[in-house]
Amino acid sequence: MVRVGIIGASGYTGAELLRLCAQHPAFDVVYATGDTQAGTRAAALYPSLAARYPTLVFEEFQVARAEGLDLVFLGLPHEASMALAPQLVGKVGCVVDLSAAYRLKDASLYPQWYGFNHDQPELLAQAVFGLPELHRAELPGAELIATPGCHVTAASLVLAPLVRAGLIETTGVVINSITGVSGAGRGLKHTSLFCTVDEDVTAYGLLDHRHTPEIEQEVGAQVLFTPHLAPMSRGLLATCYARPSGPSSTSALLAALREAYTGEPFIVVDELPPSTKATLGSNTAHLSARFDERTGTVMALCAIDNIAKGASGGAVQAANVALGLAETDGLSLVGVYP
Repeated sequence: MVRVGIIGASGYTGAELLRLCAQHPAFDVVYATGDTQAGTRAAALYPSLAARYPTLVFEEFQVARAEGLDLVFLGLPHEASMALAPQLVGKVGCVVDLSAAYRLKDASLYPQWYGFNHDQPELLAQAVFGLPELHRAELPGAELIATPGCHVTAASLVLAPLVRAGLIETTGVVINSITGVSGAGRGLKHTSLFCTVDEDVTAYGLLDHRHTPEIEQEVGAQVLFTPHLAPMSRGLLATCYARPSGPSSTSALLAALREAYTGEPFIVVDELPPSTKATLGSNTAHLSARFDERTGTVMALCAIDNIAKGASGGAVQAANVALGLAETDGLSLVGVYP
């Protein structure tokens, strides 16, 4: 069995990690921290976990408790992850960080987009970007994995193949992305209260959202990215627009996506418009594309579950590859419906 620790297990991504680990044939969670919930039973905070974790209690973080584990997930704020990762890398088998602390390869971008200086150039260079569909060859044996953000996962999966195939221009790409409220985390914020979110759709992070450089890094294109908050718990739909680099058609775009993802277990390419409900609880991304002859515009779409494929599910998938396990272990290909 793979002995697993989850640091920051009391948040939404932590709870999702516990759910996925519970159905994983090789993962055994032996350590789960939640400093603000230390001493609380996981089942008391999340009754959905009660059948699998009836006695699991959130603990305070102690390095000694994590040392020697086979796999440690970090579900912490960015700077907290950056403080802990150096204490764990090399002392555990694999560290999978769900924050942005090690995602950007250019350290100079952190002050502008995240408001802090990155002072660990060696770990930043060592970290592998945890999107297996684009970085699978780099993951086996990785000691530090930086999983992508949810918006980044969706936009990169549908745009990167089109850029790599030379089908779209690499400037002026527009991304409109709609996400559920769980992406804001479990913390109490006015913007995520029921009365604020219900019956409302709001754009946020206008022109300066911190996922912008991450998307540009992975897609290889200049993007204008605008996220929107919708009144749903889970789900994310990215609608992307670009100019074709030459003659184009809907069939050519779909063919390029299908060719790029041949044999990928968690990718569905279809002519049908993607639906967030179709991805609920699954690790599957649903992609589609169109070419509009009237305006000469390429439209590319991707739907995912923002907490599953967009966070904890993607982290488990990357960990599976890094540890040499079956990539689909613990992960569902089929969404919950209705």
